[in-house]
Amino acid sequence: MTTPPDLTQLSPDQLRHLAATLMTQVEEKEKALRHSEQVNQKLTYEMALLKRHAFGKRSEQLNVLQISLLEEGVDADIAAIETELEELHLTAATPVARKTPKRTPLPPELPRTEIHHDPENDHCRCGCQLRRIGEEISEKLDYTPGVFHVERHIRGKWVCDQCETLTQAPMPAQIIDKGIPTAGLLAQVLIAKYADHLPLYRQEQIFARAGVAIPRSTLAEWVGTCGVRLQPLIDALREVLLNEPVLHADETPVPMLAPGKKKTHRAYLWAYATTPYAELKAVIYDFSEGRGGQHARDFLGKWRGKLVCDDYSGYKQSFANGVTEIGCMAHARRKFVDLHVAGKSQIAGQAIELIGQLYQVEREVQSLSAEERQRLRETKAKPIADTLHRWMLAHREKVPNGSATAKALDYSLKRWAALTRYLDDGALPIDNNRVENLIRPWALGRSNWLFAGSLRSGQRAATIMSLIQCAKLNGHEPYTYLKNVLERLPTQKASQVHELLPHHWQHTA
Repeated sequence: MTTPPDLTQLSPDQLRHLAATLMTQVEEKEKALRHSEQVNQKLTYEMALLKRHAFGKRSEQLNVLQISLLEEGVDADIAAIETELEELHLTAATPVARKTPKRTPLPPELPRTEIHHDPENDHCRCGCQLRRIGEEISEKLDYTPGVFHVERHIRGKWVCDQCETLTQAPMPAQIIDKGIPTAGLLAQVLIAKYADHLPLYRQEQIFARAGVAIPRSTLAEWVGTCGVRLQPLIDALREVLLNEPVLHADETPVPMLAPGKKKTHRAYLWAYATTPYAELKAVIYDFSEGRGGQHARDFLGKWRGKLVCDDYSGYKQSFANGVTEIGCMAHARRKFVDLHVAGKSQIAGQAIELIGQLYQVEREVQSLSAEERQRLRETKAKPIADTLHRWMLAHREKVPNGSATAKALDYSLKRWAALTRYLDDGALPIDNNRVENLIRPWALGRSNWLFAGSLRSGQRAATIMSLIQCAKLNGHEPYTYLKNVLERLPTQKASQVHELLPHHWQHTA
């Protein structure tokens, strides 16, 4: 322990030197203390974020259950590829005879509905009366929620005794012509898998309890084929979506199996949606192997509208190419919420209060026209935004660089122009919450089907879930919509496929 000097024995110069030394030491200690406080605040903030957000592993070893889910995806992929090959009329140099599978007869105890298919005219082209000589019967398995029943399609055989011409009505075209499922059963499988997030092995168990054994491999083949058949609707919907002047965009990670490995890696699901104020109610999901901005540019193509999004750097090149950036006020607010939760920051609390006033104006103008909305924003919201901006600038001068408070303020200040563009256009929303809400079904799905088995599997899920979600946005019951679309699609002209899009669809018997 150092003995303090006897100040009474020191000369005036020695006292001045001692005082200067002590002052220097105090300043250094205060500087070190401020640094420690900043580091402590940063660590406390980051710890709070980690507690609020459960970051999972990027790569996980698959267990037996997950591998069984992979088999479903592989079967569906194979069926989809075979369907695409059939549509392209690709034939091998040496045709290979395909074995006709032996189908298990449908349970006799199931209720049956007979559907007769007879010629429209009971006279032959030569003018003679046709005589019925027999019939062909094929059975298809139908499903209405909770109930199986069998459709017995009875096609009478009619013959003309004079010219010996055989006449028989054709079977109605089906999504899967030579299979047993009706459009109703296919719609049920798709809704259960992609809306209710029931993997096919669970559906297999449910069907077995109802007395019908349908292997999951068969269910997977049906899903793969339906994915191919429904793709033209998404292609048509994308053309319509890209005519909108304003779109939302967001992305979320989805585990996808790495080819040749029993591990998953991070793929991404992108979502593009119309705004709450648009007449068109639509969202399209796009599945890709990565998060690079090229995926967004490929989807948007030559579109040069206003894009509502977060601050992800992948969109920056699109902005350089002519797309207008519209910031998300909810993301700016979230920075202050995290800061407030972490340390009860008074500055964060004040920022949340001011941003809350902007949202109060939005609640008032929600049901108004774009012109009225813009006019009220000009008179009510713009003064609040100007006050918030000045307040942020003033407080930024007071807080040290590198602190959590500085980072929260900098996030908004650096993006202020994009965050406030909505004030000058009544067709623009204040945030990107709409598309974030539309991505939530995928978050629920991840906890059920665990991962995407392949890129094709993820893209198929994106196609079908786009149609399901669009049906909901337009007020349709998804099962009814899909069932009717699958019934009509085999005979729908390509030039009229837009009639089956959710925003145009009208139910027909």
